[in-house]
Amino acid sequence: MLNLNWRFDNSYARLPEAFFTRLEPMPVKEPKLVLFNHNLASTIGLDVKDIRDRKLAEQFVGNDLPDGATPIAQAYAGHQFGNFTMLGDGRALILGEHIAPDGQRNDIQFKGSGRTPYSRGGDGRAALGPMLREYIISEAMEALGVPTTRSLAVVSTGEPIYREDILRGAVLTRVASSHLRVGTFEYAASRQDLKGLSKLVDYAVVRHYPNLKGRDKSALV
Repeated sequence: MLNLNWRFDNSYARLPEAFFTRLEPMPVKEPKLVLFNHNLASTIGLDVKDIRDRKLAEQFVGNDLPDGATPIAQAYAGHQFGNFTMLGDGRALILGEHIAPDGQRNDIQFKGSGRTPYSRGGDGRAALGPMLREYIISEAMEALGVPTTRSLAVVSTGEPIYREDILRGAVLTRVASSHLRVGTFEYAASRQDLKGLSKLVDYAVVRHYPNLKGRDKSALV
């Protein structure tokens, strides 16, 4: 198993299991590293010096999961075309939360890693072109000072993706402070799960708003 100095502590996976599903990425046969963000890797404390591209490709496509990773697909809800609907990570998995040298907790997410219970008929895969576009745009936004997800790697899968045309498949590795969203709370509220909603609020406060810890949250739930 390749060791890049990962330090995983997966706090989200300690929430009630209604908020996620545990599963592993779908393996691919011919992964090839297309892009790797060495500056971001260094910032979050990963050691990739002298690691061959083939080894990196195997890890960042999900064939060789890092030690400590506990992949999950998140459940959430939201609105599409004006209608409320149950959603979720239909083609993404969060490997866990990597702790950087500065103590920052970073979600490490694969996009295009295969089907999940939330795929709703989709194949769970992603095409190389859109993943390269997201990589470029996310890093451009970072350079402009706009907070957003970062892109760590793009790996082609060597497998075809069937859309309007036949496209090349790929997996994008994203780095973010969290993947909590409004839809996560909407999901709990729609299930009338007040206990779960309360735990989710507590989790969000501890992880993102520690200055609010201990305050009355009754109006929130």
